[in-house]
Amino acid sequence: MGAQARRDRLAELLEPVLADAGLDLEDVEVTPAGKRRLLRVVVDSDDGVDLDSVGAITQDITATLDASDVMGKAPYVLEVTSPGVDRPLAQPRHWRRARGRLVQARLAEGGEVQGRVIDADESGVTLDVEGQSHQYGYADLVRGKVQVEFRRAADADAAD
Repeated sequence: MGAQARRDRLAELLEPVLADAGLDLEDVEVTPAGKRRLLRVVVDSDDGVDLDSVGAITQDITATLDASDVMGKAPYVLEVTSPGVDRPLAQPRHWRRARGRLVQARLAEGGEVQGRVIDADESGVTLDVEGQSHQYGYADLVRGKVQVEFRRAADADAAD
């Protein structure tokens, strides 16, 4: 079975299990790791993912995989994780989950924009850019990325 076919079968198998737990499947990948394989399942939700959720869903995923033949007979290691801050903002739910965060995005017409996500829905995102609200449709944005902030301006003002 090819890598894409295996990924598709895994996604088809795991998405209902994750949906029952209120989670979205962000990515699934199988990579060789010595004599074993590493199965990495990346999950997320609008409320984020905590360690208790990861532990519970790992058990559910294990039971589902054990009951299927999708991974074959060769040994593998299962890793369930949440997406890192470097995940690109590619789907409306990614933008929605970035509310309040500083993001940078390439514009389809050229250039870039940096601003704080005020709101996001199925049609686009509203950014606060230097105190001004700007609406962008997803077709206007090529790719977005959350910017790491060690001390947000609002946090600095509150500390003073």
